[in-house]
Amino acid sequence: MVRMGSRIADGPVYFAGDTGFGNHFAAINAQFDAFRLALLPIGGFKPEWFMGPIHMTPEEAVEAHRILNSQTSVAMHFGTFALADDGETEPTCRLNACLGWSQDASEFWTLSEGESRNVTRSATNRSEC
Repeated sequence: MVRMGSRIADGPVYFAGDTGFGNHFAAINAQFDAFRLALLPIGGFKPEWFMGPIHMTPEEAVEAHRILNSQTSVAMHFGTFALADDGETEPTCRLNACLGWSQDASEFWTLSEGESRNVTRSATNRSEC
């Protein structure tokens, strides 16, 4: 777990790195103001009994997004190569299913390779499952 010291547009940035889900997110939230941007892992989580301490599930990433009170979160650690048993598309499909069309759907992005966005942009982002 690494916290980036840079600030963008009125708020801190949080880079989760390789991390499992845990009470450290609540401790981080208690120490810092709401994050402008959080980069959270959603892939490499299967088998969950084995990968859980080092990689979150997509559902846990959404919960971390909420706990951190992040204005915008960007999914990472998915879709590039087979890291674990969840494959290339399962992380984004599960993330999209978890988000549904809730308010968090426009605040939690999955970016395609080479895609960039303005952090102030608010738009829903759906990957094909």
